[in-house]
Amino acid sequence: MGRKNKLQRFAENATFPHFFQPGRNELIQNKFPLKGRWNRDFFQNENPIVLELGCGKGDYTVALAEHFPDKNFIGIDIKGARMWRGAKTALEKKLSNVAFLRMQIELINHAFAPNEVSEIWITFPDPQTKFKRTKHRLTNPKFLELYRQIIKPKSIIHLKTDSEFLYGYTLGILEASNEEILYAHHDIYRNPHSPEWARKIQTFYEKMWIAQGKAITYLQFRLTPLS
Repeated sequence: MGRKNKLQRFAENATFPHFFQPGRNELIQNKFPLKGRWNRDFFQNENPIVLELGCGKGDYTVALAEHFPDKNFIGIDIKGARMWRGAKTALEKKLSNVAFLRMQIELINHAFAPNEVSEIWITFPDPQTKFKRTKHRLTNPKFLELYRQIIKPKSIIHLKTDSEFLYGYTLGILEASNEEILYAHHDIYRNPHSPEWARKIQTFYEKMWIAQGKAITYLQFRLTPLS
């Protein structure tokens, strides 16, 4: 994508009523006005809030919102030019249960209050396979602790990835921490007992990988609540 197109998308993002771009200082200083008020001030309902972390183009966020109109969905990523596509689609489809939040995921506890989030999807994140990149894996213990700070008790977290490495890494982390694993399979499209809704929604790249015969792994788990 050329620089001109990126700048056009950044400019359009700024006009979208459902696209938020808080600055790092605003978040760290707890000055982001929607923290703890997403239901009341933006969605204006009490429906459960579901996050998609590393949402990319936002196609999964939008598809989830269409399938589950009784839930509110927020796609989170740092790549604003990519997020533009999902934000634009949500606007065109007049979806009132979708928002996009451009920010670093390691600051997520500054954008949401304790017990504000009901569910989290982590879809096809960068597996960060190099050892020195471990701290950037979205399922490493540091990130799991951040999620624990904002989710309601019994909240479900989903990991869907084409990386068997990340799948195995996450499974090991959860088992070592005695977290509750609700479902785990290394190839959901070749398992007739896998959850239908986990197979029904597919991203653009996921469809490409499936066509190439690549396995798609899926984990569903709960984190022990904060004591």
